[in-house]
Amino acid sequence: MSKKQKLIEISDKKHTALISTVVRPGTNDTEVSLDELVMLLENLNIKTLGRSVQNRTTPDSGSFIGSGKAEEIKDFATKLGANLLVIDDFLNPTQKSNLQKLTSLEVWDRAFVIMKIFENRADTFEAKLQVKLAQYKYEIPSLKGLGLQMSSTGAGIGTRGPGETEYERHRRKLDKRVNSIMDKLEIVKKSRRLRRERRHKYGVPLVSLVGYTNSGKSTLLKGLSKDATIVSANQLFTTLDTVARRINYRDASGSFLLFDTVGFIRKIPTDLIAAFRATLEEVAGADLLLVVVDASDKEPINHFDIVLETLKELQADTIPRITVLNKIDVAGASTDIIEIELIARGEEIVKTCALTGEGYDILLEKIRTYLDNVKPEKTYTPDYYNDNVFD
Repeated sequence: MSKKQKLIEISDKKHTALISTVVRPGTNDTEVSLDELVMLLENLNIKTLGRSVQNRTTPDSGSFIGSGKAEEIKDFATKLGANLLVIDDFLNPTQKSNLQKLTSLEVWDRAFVIMKIFENRADTFEAKLQVKLAQYKYEIPSLKGLGLQMSSTGAGIGTRGPGETEYERHRRKLDKRVNSIMDKLEIVKKSRRLRRERRHKYGVPLVSLVGYTNSGKSTLLKGLSKDATIVSANQLFTTLDTVARRINYRDASGSFLLFDTVGFIRKIPTDLIAAFRATLEEVAGADLLLVVVDASDKEPINHFDIVLETLKELQADTIPRITVLNKIDVAGASTDIIEIELIARGEEIVKTCALTGEGYDILLEKIRTYLDNVKPEKTYTPDYYNDNVFD
């Protein structure tokens, strides 16, 4: 593998896709998940030509969907002119390899698609490092299959063989790269930790925006901070890096630091969460969370629950929160239905429109009310000109 060669490769040909999944007993979000996969592929400029769903108790261990379904998909792809099969789940190396042979198609899984979007969105050094780390960890299991393939061609009884040596060489390279990136990210984590400690010392309240991807977090930060340089767009994973801005109360009586972080999504690869741990630690260190919910979404409550599950994984589920029902201009009357359900679950709700600023004053007042009661104890008086408290 050359140094210039990307670890996760995509052929240069233009892709058109078929998507498929296995529906296990009790699953009730299959169509919504497939719709989301179509949207994920659109973010890679890949058109979905069709979908295939199979009911099974468990996925086939050898090819995930089984040889019969694979043959059916092969014929379907030929008819529609598709050259890519995307499974809305996670494949192991054996399943992926067997599916490619059975269907004569290039095969991706959901993890691969999400990582490719992250790779395309990563602009900063830190984001690129974190994506690379996730990609390397994603590729390591594939090398085990490669090692078995190679060793079977050259290894005799009691010998290592050229194939096994080739596998070990690739594995050592990957391990070395993973360790190198982790060392660099550890420096980033230490730097972030020092900044958090400095803010706590000066009594700077920390508020973090969290939510499902494309819920409007970046637009909310842009509106509250009145900073036109913040990038917001109607696309998935606009923000991969932590973006922080100082937010002043309307009467200039105080301020807090507001963070925007990477959005969450269902079936997010665990390697990505682990790789972005340095970025997501800003969430765990917050005094207050603003959980942003797209009120116009098809399944806002489900997305809200996915966010809570991810917060639990980050050990941030016990941090006090305000739930922000965003995009109320698009959602209309359905906002009230969502609000009633979330209030019944004990959530504190504020309704906003990030584009017009509706609800901002109410949100800021609720933030101030909370932070006034739990504001970190100030042990130093900051020199705002020299200490960079809000960096």
